[in-house]
Amino acid sequence: MRKVLPLAATLLAAGLGCSHATRVSQTLHRPILTGQVLVEYDSSIARREAGPHNGGGETTSYPFFADAPGLGLIFRKRALHPGSAIGYHPNESDEIYYVLSGRGEFTMNGVSREVGPGTAILSRPGVSHGLRQIGSEDLVILISYLREDGR
Repeated sequence: MRKVLPLAATLLAAGLGCSHATRVSQTLHRPILTGQVLVEYDSSIARREAGPHNGGGETTSYPFFADAPGLGLIFRKRALHPGSAIGYHPNESDEIYYVLSGRGEFTMNGVSREVGPGTAILSRPGVSHGLRQIGSEDLVILISYLREDGR
C-alpha cells in the first residue's frame, strides 16, 4: 500500500496541475464538493470541546458533514483524552458508538463494562448511557444518530 500512495499523489498532482507534493498535501485536506459527493478531513474540522453531557475533561470532536444541507444523520468522530467522558444521559433516539482505539468504560442503565477497539454499541430510545476513557491512550470513537433539528 505504501507504494500506491506516492503514485496516487503523483497522479493527483499531475491532474491538478501541481508541481510539488506539499501543494497536493494541502489540497487533500480541503473539503471537496462535487455534485452529490462531499469529502471532509479530520484536520479541517477538529474542535476541542469539554466532554459532552457534562462528562468532564477534554475531547476532540470531528463533526463530519455538520453543514451538509438535508442530511438527517449525525456522523461524528470523538477522541476522549485521558480523564474525559461522555456524561451519563438518556437517549431519545437510536445511537451507535464504534470504538476505533483506546479503552473505555461504557455504562448502560447502570451496568458497566469495558470496551475497546472493534466494539460496536447500539443504544436504543429510553436507555441511559455514558462512556468514560480509561488508561493512558485516547479513546477514539465514531458516533452516529438521527439529527433532531429536522434538517
